[in-house]
Amino acid sequence: METIKNGKVVSISYTLTNDKNEVLDQSQPNQPLEYLHGSYNIIPGLEKELEGLTIGDAKKVTVAPADGYGELNNELVFDAQRQNFPPDAPLEVGMQFQAQGEAGPMVIRIVNIDGDKVTVDGNHPLAGETLHFDVKVEGMRDATQVEIDHGHVHGPGHSHHH
Repeated sequence: METIKNGKVVSISYTLTNDKNEVLDQSQPNQPLEYLHGSYNIIPGLEKELEGLTIGDAKKVTVAPADGYGELNNELVFDAQRQNFPPDAPLEVGMQFQAQGEAGPMVIRIVNIDGDKVTVDGNHPLAGETLHFDVKVEGMRDATQVEIDHGHVHGPGHSHHH
């Protein structure tokens, strides 16, 4: 029987909750998430726990922040001036912008607005969270050479330029 290992395209249905049992994300009915195992398409803590499972297996997985979206980094929460944002953009708490960080592009999220002072957070929204996945393996196949070369799944009719 085939098991999940590197080079397999795996389809999973899942529900993701936090420590308060709030649903953060879930796959849609009959639309499982497809990913290429071993290519860092999903967070490492979940990928590691799926290794060796077979089609039809279900598993509850708890992923610590270090194996998920990382610990909260307080250095990524900082104040910016209103003039640093597009002048025509109506700013609201929760809005996300792409910014140029020291390590390249990053997404920042507005967490507070006080006059011309805009507090932003460059952490992933799930940084610092312990994640709880309820996962079921729906399908599996060998990846094509193109998928392996590109490091991600190519679905039906999928085309793009690298």
